Amino acid sequence: MPLLLSVDCGALPRVDGFDLPVDGTLLFFVDQEKDHEDSSGRYARVVYVPGGTETAVAEAPGSVCVREQVDVCAELSAELPLWLEEGDEDEGWHEYWEDLEWEEMLPFQQQLARYMERDLPHLDELRALAYRLWPSDAGLFIGGYADEEVINSIAEQTLAGREKAGELPAIPIAKWYSHLEEEKHRLRSEWVSLARESLDYEIYSTSFFIRHDDLAAVRVDKALPVTKFELM
Repeated sequence: MPLLLSVDCGALPRVDGFDLPVDGTLLFFVDQEKDHEDSSGRYARVVYVPGGTETAVAEAPGSVCVREQVDVCAELSAELPLWLEEGDEDEGWHEYWEDLEWEEMLPFQQQLARYMERDLPHLDELRALAYRLWPSDAGLFIGGYADEEVINSIAEQTLAGREKAGELPAIPIAKWYSHLEEEKHRLRSEWVSLARESLDYEIYSTSFFIRHDDLAAVRVDKALPVTKFELM
């Protein structure tokens, strides 16, 4: 598989709650075209090479350069969870709330809204401060929140598995969606983005997501790759 990215862990700033190895190198491999068509993950892999390991460059027969090589440097940027991001002033609620009126919200959505109003009275100022301290227009990110579509997919599979196992009884569809929102909220604290490229038109972009406990134990082979291709 082509090498997409290599990361010198020791050169990165340390971030609380993001347990990258303190040294060594992370290597991200992916055949983006095949990974985009196949969700099994067999066309992508993350490898960790501990610091001090003796390595040698292997020659790949018939290899081709799929992208121009670019050296990158690290900077810190601020990222908020989707439900805390700033919304459109002309439309009211952020897209996370889908422009719902209060009575149309699911119980868990109402709970989050109350929390924002009661416990985060200075949310606008906190947002502005975060973006002022850590602005960034980077196209490649290490860390951050897992993709919303990925979290939604994992949550749906989790609930379906609990239903099949009899852990979740048959419930009305509206209540099921409320369970889904709660499960997604829980999973957002369990999963993290290990590395991701900004989505661009007519270019493949790959993201790797991983559970916090797998990252802390350097089980990077457990990373979940997702490749997207955005058309104009």
